[in-house]
Amino acid sequence: MFDFDKWQEIFQTIAKNPLRTFATAFGVFWGILMLILLLGAGQGLQNGVQKSMLLDAINSIWIIPTRTSISYQGMPAGRQHPFSEEDLESVSKNVEGIDLMSPENWMQGNYQVKWKNRATPFGVYGTDSDYFGIKVTQKVVNGRALNPLDDKEKRKVCYIGDKVAESIFPPDVDPIGEYLDIKDVNFKVVGVFKFESSNGMDQAQRIYIPFTTFQSIFNPGKQVTLFAVTTQTGTSGADLEHNITKYVKQRQTIHPDDNRAYWVHNQEEEHQKVAQLFLGIKIFIWLVGLGTLTAGIVGVSNIMIIVVKERTKEIGIRKAIGAKPSSIVGMILQESVFITSVAGYIGLVLGVALLEGVNSIMESMGFENEFFRRPEINFQVAIAALVILVIAGALAGFFPAMRAAKVKPIEALNDE
Repeated sequence: MFDFDKWQEIFQTIAKNPLRTFATAFGVFWGILMLILLLGAGQGLQNGVQKSMLLDAINSIWIIPTRTSISYQGMPAGRQHPFSEEDLESVSKNVEGIDLMSPENWMQGNYQVKWKNRATPFGVYGTDSDYFGIKVTQKVVNGRALNPLDDKEKRKVCYIGDKVAESIFPPDVDPIGEYLDIKDVNFKVVGVFKFESSNGMDQAQRIYIPFTTFQSIFNPGKQVTLFAVTTQTGTSGADLEHNITKYVKQRQTIHPDDNRAYWVHNQEEEHQKVAQLFLGIKIFIWLVGLGTLTAGIVGVSNIMIIVVKERTKEIGIRKAIGAKPSSIVGMILQESVFITSVAGYIGLVLGVALLEGVNSIMESMGFENEFFRRPEINFQVAIAALVILVIAGALAGFFPAMRAAKVKPIEALNDE
């Protein structure tokens, strides 16, 4: 039940010492504001680094053959051992735990890509449809990506980056359905993608064609430059990487302990490293923020001790006429929780508003930074902050309240 008289007393006490109450509340306000801003900035830093470093699916693994470093079964060290199409087919059939799998080939250097009287050099890559489930930072903005039928039927179609489209086609020309001349072969544009990453590598200047088409027209040797896979649910990236490299070493007669025969990029491991780094940063931020908040809470507790001291006679009279210790404790706790909760809530709201304001300004100005992007705080953290406020308010008033409850009426009435 709402106790109007008790709330009236609390507001009267606050009104008697407005400057003291403001100074007390400001410590809590500043503590929670700093905590929210630090957490938001930390998340913005994490978003920027992840957007810059993690260009592909988190569970992806990329494997490129290099040179052997150990001689084996009469084969010398230092030999090259490119993948073949048969290697990839065998890996797909015999290694468990693979979800998506795609080869990637490209023409060495950039080639002049022509449209009517326009010609610009771009990189041309041969991939299959699974590739675009691995390259998660490439998003379709017009038309479609390559599909399995393109590869099966060896279609002469291409999927181009938005910067390719901007460079070759005039603004009033829709690229979809137009034909690009690549080494005297015409390819129909079926889609345009945007590269959504702040990384310095600009994949939006690429042109993709079906892998089978690339092999039949531009790669008569049928060799494969690299391939990428993603792990199935329940399979770890480290285990799949080990199983694939072990299997291809056997196929290519490479020493089992030759760790330089392949260059492997395991995105899952990179993601874990980034996650561990930012977990440490977040723990540090929480410690700093809670330290600042604790300083404010200590200030509230000290003020409540002063309040109890000032109201010693009043408390003694209350107890003399039958007030229970629990009602005395409840009165002090209620005032403490009220001050800290209101001040903290204002700090919380202002912190979230400032983060949203910074986010809006960055978006309106088109500001992108590879180390900072979209500062924010999630709902769970906001709820945790509110819970901390309530607990902090209770703790700030607990010891002064217990002191008030122990006041003996006769001593309180004689107090000067």
